[in-house]
Amino acid sequence: MGDSVEFTDMAQAKGYSPLAEELFNLPFVAGIFIASNFITVTKTDNLSWDFITMELREFIREWISDGKDILTMMPPKNAAPATEENETPQKVFAASEYDNAIADLLDEYVRPAVENDGGAIDFRGYEDGVVTVVLRGACSGCPSSTATLKGGIEALLKQHIPEIKEVVAENG
Repeated sequence: MGDSVEFTDMAQAKGYSPLAEELFNLPFVAGIFIASNFITVTKTDNLSWDFITMELREFIREWISDGKDILTMMPPKNAAPATEENETPQKVFAASEYDNAIADLLDEYVRPAVENDGGAIDFRGYEDGVVTVVLRGACSGCPSSTATLKGGIEALLKQHIPEIKEVVAENG
């Protein structure tokens, strides 16, 4: 799994991603998710994708073609500013006998599809029949992510590991 980074405002991107800094200068950009082989832009609700898709694609294509820096360094893992959502400490999962099998299934079957949609999925842990994952990028807050989580990911994991009862998503 490659590293990825998500910026939700200009201040988070400052000093880490010249591309994200420039994208945040566009009035409709609300977030940037950068992975090893794609960039996902989250837009504000004030404009339709129809009006900005071509401009955005061309801007990113030219940036890459010109060889400009996308990411100069990864921000520290704890660099996320405290918000109501992430003030509570994340649960720490004990290792389980199913961790490797779950991670392998997610890597082989789920990750490519999620990345194809501009998102990322990370396995957090397994406890008492419940698999916890984190959805990021375009998948974070996507209306169809719950259907994907329950109908696709949960069904796949239950089929291969009968001990799994449920898959839940933690905020990323």
